[in-house]
Amino acid sequence: MHCNARAIIERDGPDGVDILVQVRNKPHEGGKSIELPGGRVDEFESLIGALRREVREETGLELVQIEGLDTRIETKGIDTNVECLQPFAAYQTLNGPVDSMGIYFRCRVEGKLLKSGDDTERPHWMPVAEIARMLNSDPEQFLFVDRAGLVYFLKVESNL
Repeated sequence: MHCNARAIIERDGPDGVDILVQVRNKPHEGGKSIELPGGRVDEFESLIGALRREVREETGLELVQIEGLDTRIETKGIDTNVECLQPFAAYQTLNGPVDSMGIYFRCRVEGKLLKSGDDTERPHWMPVAEIARMLNSDPEQFLFVDRAGLVYFLKVESNL
């Protein structure tokens, strides 16, 4: 089972909230789809460390705010170290091409967007209203795990 850290990166756009999306470019994993930044957590890598690394590799941006980071605790023992914090949401695939679970964090960033990143293309800002419209008209254009994360985001933020 793969473990992933994924980012719902928000900004205040001209027409309300925008979310950063990108085009997944992994032909060996089903072709191209719209996704959120994020990816696999390496062995013994912290969730926050993986989140920062993946966002930087895929978008060129640096995380400056991570919702839930203020809840983070770390417990250390003689041969152990465990991180615990409150993320925005969690997912687990119940059926699909890969067995995975992941954690979504709501974030803010700074920096300049890359034109393409690590297995990604065209990171760009999309209004939440447009994401909702696209999910209603053709949900399959989104990566299956991020489709769930975005639908959950829309449900939680139903006032948008």
